[in-house]
Amino acid sequence: MAVRIVRLGTPRARGEGLRLGTVRRPPRGVPRAEHASRDFYDVWLPDLAPSEALVKEALHASDERAWTRFVRRYRAEMKRPEAARLLALLAALSHQTSFSVGCYCADEAHCHRSVLKALLLEHGADVA
Repeated sequence: MAVRIVRLGTPRARGEGLRLGTVRRPPRGVPRAEHASRDFYDVWLPDLAPSEALVKEALHASDERAWTRFVRRYRAEMKRPEAARLLALLAALSHQTSFSVGCYCADEAHCHRSVLKALLLEHGADVA
């Protein structure tokens, strides 16, 4: 049992479990009733997504310095009590059941989900 970090909209892996969308916005042009069947997410969890301003910053992070600034600001957002509680909850759940968290970005290395993975590990999660 563990949490997996995935790209939303990709085929699900065997045993992946519930898929949580940690994105600011739902997928464009996809009816809400089809989010799960089209492999986006089963549950939308925007509280773990970067703020709208930070999403824009990440999309324009063209060098490592800009990316590092994004990571620092996103980590600060995730220290808010409500985000910290969600991270602790997901870390605890990862010891009991399999599930996945994800985002739409093609490059995980320059996506908030890479930072989210590190944060979950820091909170004691089992990460696949």
